[in-house]
Formats: sequence, C-alpha cells, structure tokens
Amino acid sequence: MTHEPRLMRELRDLIAGRRVAALGTLDAADPAQPFVSMVPYAVWPGGPALVVHLSGLAAHTRNLQVQPRASLLVMAAETPGEPVHALPRVSLDVVADTPARDSAGWQAAREAYLARFPEAEPMTTLGDFRFVLLRPTGARQVAGFGAARSVDGDELARVLGA
Repeated sequence: MTHEPRLMRELRDLIAGRRVAALGTLDAADPAQPFVSMVPYAVWPGGPALVVHLSGLAAHTRNLQVQPRASLLVMAAETPGEPVHALPRVSLDVVADTPARDSAGWQAAREAYLARFPEAEPMTTLGDFRFVLLRPTGARQVAGFGAARSVDGDELARVLGA
C-alpha cells in the first residue's frame, strides 16, 4: 500500500466531504468584473473534474461560455470555538467543458450528479439546464495555519481519482 501524504488526504476529504462551492467567473459583458455564485457539485468519475448543473439563464453559465476559465472555492464548515482564519479550503483553477446533451460524458455527469443530489432529477430534464465539467488545472490549498501550498494538475488528478 502506498503512502498518501497528509495534505493530499485532507484535500481529498475536503472536496469529497463538501457539497457546495463558490464559483468565480468573469462577467461576459465586462471581463474586468468578477462574479461569484454558489454551485452544488459532484466529483466526476470519468476523469479529473467536478460536475455542476447550470441553467442557461444563469449569469455564471453565460460567463463560462465566453471565458471557460474560472475558479472554484471549496471550504470546510465553521466549527464553533475554532478560528475561522484556519478553516481548511482550496481554491481550484478550472476550465469549464460542457458535454453534448445525451452523450456518454453527459450521461456520466448526470449519474455522478444525481448520486449526490437525487432530488435534482426533475431539473435534469429541463432544456435550459446543462452539465458542466470543471476540470482543475491547479489549486491553492490552505489546510490551516502554516499549512498552505500550491497543488499541480497531476496531484489534483490523483485526488479526484483519475
């Protein structure tokens, strides 16, 4: 059995253990203007990516169509009595990719998303919604005070099970 470094294990647990993230995109009409929204996500089994289910009417979807590079912040929940400055978190640099509806990639994304959010099944039939794969290219992990590091794409692929 190979040894998994502590920070890698903590990163895997953080991403697997949370269900929502903050998605940072650049405004489609004004690329100098950042836009942040909350998105539920699932880990995609087909490779190193996270799956989000977005409405075509949402600003973040339009933003990703114009500029597919984005950032995704996953953060641990606050613990009463613990300093918020030490909350474990990771900011992932991602590139958005939208699989064609009913393709094998779309089906795999749908299955992964519904395994985590079965209550969303009716929304997956709506025509304006789409699955988007957020493929990480790098990250900045903060695992607590004095435990911050950059994470490359290869390690992120291992963390996400690819």
